[in-house]
Amino acid sequence: MYLCLAPSRGRGPCFLIEASRSGVFACLGVLLATACGSPSEALPALVIQHEIAPWPPRIGPAVVTVRLTGTLRKAVTGAHILLEANMSHAGMSPSFGEAKEVEPGRYQAPLAFTMAGDWVILAHVTLADGHKLERQIEVNGVGRTQ
Repeated sequence: MYLCLAPSRGRGPCFLIEASRSGVFACLGVLLATACGSPSEALPALVIQHEIAPWPPRIGPAVVTVRLTGTLRKAVTGAHILLEANMSHAGMSPSFGEAKEVEPGRYQAPLAFTMAGDWVILAHVTLADGHKLERQIEVNGVGRTQ
């Protein structure tokens, strides 16, 4: 489970942490007890999940599916997601894909892996209310086509 914690709009970065459900509730309790500012300014908990097809990934076209859910696993709709894929080493051109919402809270984007090796996908997410966050997805071992 991933949790995104962010200060109010424009006041700093989003921090993504991976935690168990009990760890998330403990962390939220501590944050709520020590938070400053009004609760209406805080970004609610957001879970971001992803899938890549085909799996395992290989050179050529791929489809990245991103699922956004909030409190009580409710689908987060109306987001804009731009994906930027880069090789883990310098010198290669990035690949870009704009995700379309294919059902509530489920977004899909085409990407192209142009070379075998390790890739990093950066998801630039803008929520319907204007909050922005980023998520990094590591894709290791993109292989040659069979």
